[in-house]
Amino acid sequence: MKHLLIAVLFALNGLGVQAQAQMTPLDIGRGDARLPIFVMTQPDAVATVILLPGGDAGSGKIVDGQPSSKNFLVRSRGLFFAEKFNVLVAFRATDLPGLDYDYRVSAPHVQELAAVIRHARQLSPAPVWLIGTSRGTVSGTAAAIALPQGMVQGLVLTSSVTSKKPGAIATQAIGKISVPTLVVHHKLDACKICVPSEAARITDGLKSAPFKKFLMLDGGADPIGDPCEAQHWHGFIHHEAETVQQISRWIQSPQN
Repeated sequence: MKHLLIAVLFALNGLGVQAQAQMTPLDIGRGDARLPIFVMTQPDAVATVILLPGGDAGSGKIVDGQPSSKNFLVRSRGLFFAEKFNVLVAFRATDLPGLDYDYRVSAPHVQELAAVIRHARQLSPAPVWLIGTSRGTVSGTAAAIALPQGMVQGLVLTSSVTSKKPGAIATQAIGKISVPTLVVHHKLDACKICVPSEAARITDGLKSAPFKKFLMLDGGADPIGDPCEAQHWHGFIHHEAETVQQISRWIQSPQN
């Protein structure tokens, strides 16, 4: 992985949009450890979104240069790109066996995300937003609290971890978050640690956010498998395009 750099042309679902896309092993200052990121850039991007997958944040097999993970954010990366964003998907560092809740609120993990943000800044001057889903919301929240002011311009939390786990959003010092923050949840999300009614109250604690909003979404079809996994309502199954569109509109024009 250390010397791997796969460059591919990525066609977006028949939209005729071409992007230079690549898997990049990012040096995070821990010996031979690297943080794999999938990078998609385009001229005149309106923002850069750093996508933080849930679970253990694995990429899945790399197939033709593309991560095969079914995570909501990973499989929706092309939709975000089509909204005129640069897209960086941050996976799990190569020296970690997993990416559990405790680690996601740790200083080493925040520094990993800082390295991703610095890399994003080298690629583009566009404002940087963190977007997490499920366990990735723990990471995004921790980073938004801990990183110096100005490193990120906004935060989006989808299918937030609301209770029963270290780093559940309301248990963090979210009153310190000083960037626009959007909270998005599916009304049928049946994951026991990501409760819709609890997610709806996250914005109450965002005392310092200049703009904050909660969106409860409905729609989609044919959920399968574990209700805490990506192909259930928890992952906005078959409602990805509408979800990404609403997120993208708010990023470009935050309002309460």
